[in-house]
Amino acid sequence: MARPDPRGRLPVPAGSKESSLTLERGLALLQAVADAESEAPSISELAAAIGASRAAVYRLLVPLQSRGLVRREGSKVRLGLGVLRLASNVLPQLRLAAQPALRTLAEHVGATSHLTVADGTEAQAVAVVEPSWTAYHVAYRVGSRHPVHRGAAGKAIGLSVEGRQWVHSTGELQPGAFGVAAPVRGVPGLRASVGVVALEKLDGDLVGPQVVRAAQEVADALR
Repeated sequence: MARPDPRGRLPVPAGSKESSLTLERGLALLQAVADAESEAPSISELAAAIGASRAAVYRLLVPLQSRGLVRREGSKVRLGLGVLRLASNVLPQLRLAAQPALRTLAEHVGATSHLTVADGTEAQAVAVVEPSWTAYHVAYRVGSRHPVHRGAAGKAIGLSVEGRQWVHSTGELQPGAFGVAAPVRGVPGLRASVGVVALEKLDGDLVGPQVVRAAQEVADALR
């Protein structure tokens, strides 16, 4: 049953606020389990972490368990394999969202464009687009990894908000290769960059702003 809104707006379903609070607490509980670095947290520890009673934690665990997102081992709680199934869909969605911006960037610059994501101390190329009109260009394999502190793609991920908008590199990952990259900013939980790589020197003053614009377009598509 809906209750009237005192400000004259459309009626608000009576259970909407309670449902929203339950969802928020359920997500907070899942995050608390995920944040445990080694030892699985106990029910009491989770209750303290999300500011709820033990009884509330038990209730919140039921739908999470049914979907395989968590599993209980006595009083301990760990992440379940359902989280891996969700995670497996992340990269395909990243690729799909990034494709338009990467395609435009590759065609305008005439160089191979890419979306690179930080994975611990490594940077991994998760989406690559090659230009269609060049006589030759860099072949960059999806899944390629390199140290996050090397190459334009990796270095761009670590750029501070107050610092440079883009970064370039020469021959750090492959002799004779030139790269320009910019960080993808404003997407919570994502440490990534968009860049281009070529076998001839790139004009940073010309290419840099284009890479920054593409990185912003990718961020907009992911929000």
